[in-house]
Amino acid sequence: MSDNTPVRVRFAPSPTGKLHIGGARTAIYNWAFARATGGTFILRIDDTDPTRSTEENTQIILRAMRWLGLDWDEGPEVGGDYGPYWQTECLPLYREAAERLVAEGKAYYCFCSPEKLAADHDAAVARKDSFQGYQRTCRNIDPAEAQARVDAGEPYTIRIKVPLDRGDVIVHDAVHGDVTFNAKELDDFIIFRSDGTPTYNFATVVDDARMGITHIIRGDDHLSNTPRQIMVYEALGAPTPTFAHISMILGADGKKLSKRHGATSVEEYRDAGYLSDAFVNYLSLLGWSPDGESTIIPRERLAREFSLDHVSKNPAIMDPSKLDWVNAQYLQAMDDATFADQVLIPQLHAHDLEPEGECLHDAAWYDLLASVLKPRCTLAADVVDQSLFLYTADDELEYDEKSVAKWLAKDGAGAALDAAAEALAAIDEDAWTPAAIEAALDPIPERLGVGKGKVFQPIRVAVVGCAVSPGIGETLALAGKDHVLARIGRARALAK
Repeated sequence: MSDNTPVRVRFAPSPTGKLHIGGARTAIYNWAFARATGGTFILRIDDTDPTRSTEENTQIILRAMRWLGLDWDEGPEVGGDYGPYWQTECLPLYREAAERLVAEGKAYYCFCSPEKLAADHDAAVARKDSFQGYQRTCRNIDPAEAQARVDAGEPYTIRIKVPLDRGDVIVHDAVHGDVTFNAKELDDFIIFRSDGTPTYNFATVVDDARMGITHIIRGDDHLSNTPRQIMVYEALGAPTPTFAHISMILGADGKKLSKRHGATSVEEYRDAGYLSDAFVNYLSLLGWSPDGESTIIPRERLAREFSLDHVSKNPAIMDPSKLDWVNAQYLQAMDDATFADQVLIPQLHAHDLEPEGECLHDAAWYDLLASVLKPRCTLAADVVDQSLFLYTADDELEYDEKSVAKWLAKDGAGAALDAAAEALAAIDEDAWTPAAIEAALDPIPERLGVGKGKVFQPIRVAVVGCAVSPGIGETLALAGKDHVLARIGRARALAK
């Protein structure tokens, strides 16, 4: 592949399930490489497994890609000059390519039954042959005879004809360097099954060749497939792309990431309240870094600086606590209005605290709530629990038993609540601000001869239901004057 050839990369998921962490990172690397090189990013749906591929799974993958913000230049929903972009629509193309190889003497019809193949393998094992793959029984059948048997309806497969004098197959890998495979260990592998469907190693190469793919970035579990795929490229007379096999993602225990490590699908992380930009940031650093130090990589920088020479060959470790930290950094970097519009209000709607499409307060109220919640949030959904007291009816607010015992059921709590109610009632409705509230409450501790905690904490428990909340001024300002006074009156019955 010439260095001057415009970069074309593809992400080709199989719609046999949801898009998981490993696939998402592969998609991110392909997208970022295309953007950094001014190339083309293609999305292809490899749906040749008819028993497991579903339209529902395809839609799940497309939704996940859209949430990740990985816009594709060619593929489903956008089209392109190299379609079809679904493998099930390409079966005639695979058949045509396989038949052309047969006609050129680069592939051949094989009529060996499964029983024959098993017997030949067992015999090779018994003889302790160094080569125990397919014994090439049908390789030298006269083409005319083979065609006659096909025409007569005899079951067959199509096998690639690996050149007997082929030297070592060297994979020039952008991550692992040159990886050498002994071609003598390759048998004449099947490219078309007896049921008329292509094998993965054949279909994917036909597609990559016809789409002009220049770089194949994928998981290193595919490295062992690569020698066979190179054989297909050579048989087709197509240029071999540059390969980049990226490492596996492991759990903290060093084992392959799975359900036992927690969420694994992209949509689970979306639903848990992670931000798309933070999630892409974190996954991009699982095996790549521009400088070995940066932990916050905005999408724009990723798309500008990503390169294959900075991808590590070592397995990456998924650390949920680091992901949480990255997400919190993105939340806290938002200004209050952005946090309110993109995180707070959507979460209030999603959890039915406010009617969908409506806002119960003015912009200043949401901005104030955003300012006090933002530093306290790791995930977007954290705003829900911390806002719940604002959406609970005054007479339905639940009190935390420990907070009641510590702050309300103690001598002096009643006097503190009485003094607070009197001071707060004197504030004009139009002047109900954090500053005015704090100014009204600040003299009370000295007047009662107690510490601030013995005044402010009973108020906090009365209004919030527990002893933990943002600053007392902001908390009461958000709750509203009438609700604050009603809740203090209700809590007064519990106070000494």
